[in-house]
Amino acid sequence: MEAPTNITIKGILGLLTANTDGCKQVISLGMGDPTAYSCFRTTRAAQNSVVEALQSAKFNGYSPTVGLPQTRKAIAEYLSKDLPYTLQPDDVYITAGCTQAIETTLSILTRPGANILLPRPGFPIYGLCAAFRHLEARYFDLLPHNQWEVDLEAVQDLADHNTVAMVVINPGNPCGNVYTYRHLKEIAETAKRLGIVVIADEVYGHLAFGADPFVAMGVFGSVAPVITLGSLSKRWLVPGWRLGWLVTSDPHGNILKSPKFMERLKKYCDINGGPATFIQAAVPAIVGETQQVFFTKTNNLLKQTSEICYWKIKEIDCISCPSKPQGSMALMVKLNVSLLKDISDDIDFCFKLAKEESVILLPGAAVGLKNWLRITFAVEPSSLHEALQRVHSFCQRHSCN
Repeated sequence: MEAPTNITIKGILGLLTANTDGCKQVISLGMGDPTAYSCFRTTRAAQNSVVEALQSAKFNGYSPTVGLPQTRKAIAEYLSKDLPYTLQPDDVYITAGCTQAIETTLSILTRPGANILLPRPGFPIYGLCAAFRHLEARYFDLLPHNQWEVDLEAVQDLADHNTVAMVVINPGNPCGNVYTYRHLKEIAETAKRLGIVVIADEVYGHLAFGADPFVAMGVFGSVAPVITLGSLSKRWLVPGWRLGWLVTSDPHGNILKSPKFMERLKKYCDINGGPATFIQAAVPAIVGETQQVFFTKTNNLLKQTSEICYWKIKEIDCISCPSKPQGSMALMVKLNVSLLKDISDDIDFCFKLAKEESVILLPGAAVGLKNWLRITFAVEPSSLHEALQRVHSFCQRHSCN
């Protein structure tokens, strides 16, 4: 059996890193893992919670495959703060990071002949998971000059009676956008007309530092059923802890609360297992004791680095940014290869940049947009300045002028 041919972010970043020449320190603006820099550190409360759970020796055994009861309760209470109704612990399923939540969701929604609507650009794990499950992926465009909003006309054109769901990533990865209440409502109304589920990827939830606040898609669960995916990874700066969740928001209970769906979901959790029990046990203290000042500090730092990124890019002739990032940890920029000599496309650009300057950027092809680049700005400011200066020098050196 052959594996699907989908490009993965980690796979292409590994190749790019291997292509550096070792003459300069490697600076990666490709992977969304801010923990490489001391300015992005989780809270002492979070660390102490994990240590205490481990040292208690109470959480060395198996947990229920859907998650510890106290963990499900804590996540339900945490997410309910953003909703007009109250989630119950039984609405929450604890997963090994958001990636397992994605894999679980697509697996339980698939059926023979089914298709799913995915954003372009988007997170490629969705396409990879769909390919493994023989779930047809159909791609709708995000509109770069309209704050990367969903092309809802395209969604309606793509959908048919075999469409099971559409994916919405907010705050946006890889685009750095934050959708307005109005646009999210339009998405929910479109999903209602089509009779499909909205899969809301909110792994960057609350990492919003622009004019528009973060609005949870679950707010519109009474319009269309919503499966919300999230994790501790980004907001608490602990991607290696692999603590995620899958949450069903369906106040009317027509689809996601049906006995058949719930049985299928629970059985799939039995197959997968979940994250380490002691990490789960620490969650109530992590979400309950983290002070707002920590979140504010993180958002302020991300706003600072996003501004550095946006304005430094304006100095580079062959790269343009359609809109200033409003959230998450990355943005998309357009590459004009016609202004460069001996550069054929975004992949060629990234490999030559890695070789000559030891700077790693993600080619847009990896997230569905040829001749675009994804740049991660969750980087210590001086390193970000240095990396973008190297990109500037590289572009000047390869300029047609």
